[in-house]
Amino acid sequence: MTEPAGRRPRKRVNYGTGREALLEAAVRVVARGGLRRLTYRAVAEEAGVTHGLVVHHFGSRDALIEEAVAHAIRSSLSSSALEPGTGRVADFSVGLTDMVEAGPDLQAFQYELLLEARRRPELLAHLRSLYDEYFDATRRELTQMLPGPVDEGLSRMVFATLEGLVLHQLVFGEREVIDEALDELRSVLRLLAERRGDEA
Repeated sequence: MTEPAGRRPRKRVNYGTGREALLEAAVRVVARGGLRRLTYRAVAEEAGVTHGLVVHHFGSRDALIEEAVAHAIRSSLSSSALEPGTGRVADFSVGLTDMVEAGPDLQAFQYELLLEARRRPELLAHLRSLYDEYFDATRRELTQMLPGPVDEGLSRMVFATLEGLVLHQLVFGEREVIDEALDELRSVLRLLAERRGDEA
């Protein structure tokens, strides 16, 4: 039997990798049409599976949103080099522009969700604890790079810079400009490390 024109062919999705495939489909749906477009049917169509399979895996739309947010942040953290763990300023966020180019839907999904949370405060619960993972990763890396304590204000400022650069690249492209800005950020961090070292 042939699928109607315009519809994706159905495919069988295994529980392990299938769950990830459904989360990736959810990310794409939101990235392209906003959170209001996120339905079981839209995710099923994007993934090329049955509506019932999405219901089976997630049970509720809230569970789907929560797991999609967690998936997006895990994926971003693993691909961004935000926390390379070397303690070297030169390694800080070296993969950021590659991450945006490789997964623009993943980044757009997070911005869509942040904006939607302004209109729907109940979404903040999904975002707040998960976004803390970004803040914590930034702070841990800065702590390795800089002598002395790293306060929350500094780590948030550095993360906000990175997030703004990601948004700029997502909307305008201009990878070269973003790479230059990241080099400047690393230069500022080097100067801060040297100044703190002199004061110690």
